[in-house]
Amino acid sequence: MRLFVLLSRFPYPLEKGDKLRAFHQLRILSKHHEVFLCALHENDLEQHWIEEVEQYCSELQTIRISRFNQIVNLGFSLLGNEPFQVAYFYQKAAQKEVLACIEKWKPDAIYCQLLRTAKYVESLNDFPKIIDFQDAFSKGIERRLETDSWYWKPILNSELKRLNHYEEKVFKTFDHCTIISEQDRNQLPFTQRNEVTIVRNGVELDDFSPSSESKSVDVLFAGNMGYPPNVEGAVFLANEVMPLVIKQIPEAKLMLAGARPDQKVKELAGGYTEVTGWVDDMRDCYAKAKVFVAPMMIGTGLQNKLLEAMAMRIPCVTSTLANNALHAKENEEILIAETAEEYANHILELLDNSSKSEQIATAGHNLVTEHFSWEGTTKPLLNILAPAP
Repeated sequence: MRLFVLLSRFPYPLEKGDKLRAFHQLRILSKHHEVFLCALHENDLEQHWIEEVEQYCSELQTIRISRFNQIVNLGFSLLGNEPFQVAYFYQKAAQKEVLACIEKWKPDAIYCQLLRTAKYVESLNDFPKIIDFQDAFSKGIERRLETDSWYWKPILNSELKRLNHYEEKVFKTFDHCTIISEQDRNQLPFTQRNEVTIVRNGVELDDFSPSSESKSVDVLFAGNMGYPPNVEGAVFLANEVMPLVIKQIPEAKLMLAGARPDQKVKELAGGYTEVTGWVDDMRDCYAKAKVFVAPMMIGTGLQNKLLEAMAMRIPCVTSTLANNALHAKENEEILIAETAEEYANHILELLDNSSKSEQIATAGHNLVTEHFSWEGTTKPLLNILAPAP
């Protein structure tokens, strides 16, 4: 099949969850179909990034979108009812290029990632269209309303109403829709949500494997440190959890690793906390860690960071919210916490009890290797594109 893929970001480097998901799906899809990729981007692309991606594409077209036009579109969007993120990523000039690519490449089907790309192809009816919701964005905004500063609430309230309408509109416009977990599917704001197909995230098991490196970091939290749920988790971990750990283990160290750290995260650096910023190879951070903690209190989806840490046989502690998408067995494959005291107690137990640490790490590793390879998790998408007879 000739498959046209439309992305709102160039899928490399892999510092964001949507880019990681897109890159590995492209890799798997290319083994079964001719992939024609059209990727929007806002910044300059390095040649080696392009080379990493084009090996999986029959054709690759990048389309730069104007930052000035993004700001103008956001202003005009206040007068309409489409989500702000759709207005931010949609540009008429870019759509002309997208449609020109479709006309040139003559695909058999179209696969879009994220709601923000839907407008580019919503009027096309000559091809089967699939869209990856990835997360329940409306639910993510709803959770942010509980935690963000008061001055963001009018904007978030408006975006929530727009997303509730738009997610259902997109569902009706596309032939097939996918999403990352049952938890996210159940939170979609329309009654036919069970018709959305679950396509989980995975982990590249050849890249993320146990390391024999000596452990110099007691607690690690990794991810895009500019993403609001990660920012909130990092602040909570550094300011509320780690002081309780330090009382028992004064020399304990925390590493917050990931690109684009928010100012709130940067201000945590010092004392027992290291803020790395961009890391060339996140496996180096995982390899040093004794315990991985993902204190997710808001946000949606299946956390790549947990899959990667578990694949490297690191014992993990996370929230019920994050584990709802992972389905790891509590106290066997993962430890679950909600309060600062619970997180601290689990961290201390894993640091003090090598037997418990090894048991959780091994069981978590086995879970991921058995159920979360990208080849396995992408099968439902392949089935949509080529249903079994």
